[in-house]
Amino acid sequence: MNTAWNSLKPYLVYCAVVLIFFVPAIFLVDEMIDKSAEVSGITLPDESDKPDFAGILDVQLKKQAFFDFLEPFVDDVNAQIMSERERVLRIRNKLMTGNSLSGDDRRYLENMAEVYELEADNLASEEFLNVLLRRVDKIPASLALAQAANESAWGTSRFSEDGNNFFGQWCYSDGCGLVPNRRREGASHEVRSFESTRESVAAYIHNLNTFPSYQMLRRIRQQLRQQNRPVDGLSLADGLESYSSRGRDYIEEVQNMIYSNNLLSRDNTSL
Repeated sequence: MNTAWNSLKPYLVYCAVVLIFFVPAIFLVDEMIDKSAEVSGITLPDESDKPDFAGILDVQLKKQAFFDFLEPFVDDVNAQIMSERERVLRIRNKLMTGNSLSGDDRRYLENMAEVYELEADNLASEEFLNVLLRRVDKIPASLALAQAANESAWGTSRFSEDGNNFFGQWCYSDGCGLVPNRRREGASHEVRSFESTRESVAAYIHNLNTFPSYQMLRRIRQQLRQQNRPVDGLSLADGLESYSSRGRDYIEEVQNMIYSNNLLSRDNTSL
């Protein structure tokens, strides 16, 4: 018995450490999502009145209804993120003028580091703040709307209708979502279910802002900022090669959707 218990102890310690650090991060992200509408002041559509996209037979009307329904959620989450970004910029400017971090500043940066999945060894370093700012930034509506239309078949897929998943995001724990009908033998992933459209949009944007596969997208966005150019979906789409197994073909399809549906006009350039 003692031998078995001793062999289990390292595993149990590991699990405890994971829970200590991982679970709070989940709650922090959820709390940010919940507060988003309060900060942006944007009036969100009533999700109980979500259009029956499959029932709209006129293609142009379906597209218009889809974009009009989803865009406020994208703008809302982006407004929350830009509020966070402005505070990080103010802190960086304070440090650049020779001031030190206040207790509130330090706690805020620690929170942001946890949410955006960064090491926080030196909160006052220029390197840390620049990497954080590379992540704390918006995803333009043009890109989000084009990907949502592509991934959800204009809101008619089973995953968007039954799981509020407009972006094809996967999860890997049993019961976390819907099992794909054509899931290959031996695969364990599910297509994640969300409580609301807003939660789906927030998770999608957070994914692009944190996951290692989208580092190129974040660098493209950072370069646009440094050149004082608009952050647009056509440019950022070039960083989506890992989003689909189709690689460059997927990127070109998303860019064509942005162009053919005039989605750049929906980008909020004030953010």
